[in-house]
Amino acid sequence: MARAAFCCDFVDMKTMNEPSANSFTATQENEAQKGEGKGPSAKNRISRRSFLGKSLALGAGTMGAGLLAETAVASASAGITQGDIAILRWLTAAEIIEGDLWQQYNELGGIQDSEVPGGSGNEAYTGALEVLDEDMPQYIHDNTDDEFSHARFLNAFLVSIGEQPVNFDAFRTLPSSQATGARQIGRLTNLMHLNVDTSWYLRYRSARNPDFGFNFPQLIIIANRPAIPPMDLPSGSDAIQAIANTAAFHFAAIEQGGSSLYTTLALKVTNETVLRIVISIGGSEVNHFAIWHDKAGNAPAVSIPGPGGVHFPDLGSFDGNEDKQKNLIMPEPCDFIDQHLPDCSVIRPSSVAKGGAVRAFHAFNDSRLFFGQSTAFVAMLSKLAQDADAAERGI
Repeated sequence: MARAAFCCDFVDMKTMNEPSANSFTATQENEAQKGEGKGPSAKNRISRRSFLGKSLALGAGTMGAGLLAETAVASASAGITQGDIAILRWLTAAEIIEGDLWQQYNELGGIQDSEVPGGSGNEAYTGALEVLDEDMPQYIHDNTDDEFSHARFLNAFLVSIGEQPVNFDAFRTLPSSQATGARQIGRLTNLMHLNVDTSWYLRYRSARNPDFGFNFPQLIIIANRPAIPPMDLPSGSDAIQAIANTAAFHFAAIEQGGSSLYTTLALKVTNETVLRIVISIGGSEVNHFAIWHDKAGNAPAVSIPGPGGVHFPDLGSFDGNEDKQKNLIMPEPCDFIDQHLPDCSVIRPSSVAKGGAVRAFHAFNDSRLFFGQSTAFVAMLSKLAQDADAAERGI
């Protein structure tokens, strides 16, 4: 695949997760708010070029900021392999996808401010999320902010080593929710027809590990269900609560997948700086999963009968059942490396077959996250994933 397919101008880097077709983008919103003292955080306002050109100069002494920047880039890029670049490209793609879906969650159920592209909030949906935890809007906001920061950083790093950034703006064609609070812009992802993998709930309570071929069943069957309200729904209704519960399990499903993905790809990295990036961002994904694992356990019992319905059981009824008890959120020690060794509490899976880039691509695609997307977009993601898994760690 030609690198030109991912090309965009560096000056657009800080907003490349924003749909470029919008007449009023998050960048313009931020600029409009600067005079009111409500602009975005400094780390989001300062471009990499500005940071290297100004901030580093404060401690440069007699060295020019440009020389420092060139030295830093040269040091970071020394020994970066094509495999490392393929890994960075796939991780950037995954973070852009996550930013797109988290933005939709934030518009309707998160904190609305200038730090992340938001909407105006949806009272019924936010209320249903707060049944699980009153801090859900803040957590959704912060997770969204984190994913945007990951994509911005990874793309900026690619540019800093002379590689083209990843840009999916041409594929932002999927419709938005029609519920109050959602922005009417093109999306990469579809949150209204999801198949949500809930096997992670059982996996992390088990002493078994998928890397050894063990497959876990679904705790709850969530098939072709919305995780955001497609339209306005009554506050306190079973319909809106089932949607919020679906979102809670999807939050954890996405972030546990990221935990495995970063762990797995770190084993293929050659360059030390790239390894530092992958491990450090991966730690953030693990933290996200821990939060959402806990919150999903607070999902109240609710049922939507009939075809296309869903049943959320009373998770409190599993108390005493170590396979399902909702507060057993610390990873249970499990098989690791060799089944003859003692069990160990770890991220699982961490093998390429079960937790690599291609597996992550299929998890995205099988969940119907790309329902309605073009075959070109799906094919592009598949190729990026294959290239990342093909990377080999050098000496």
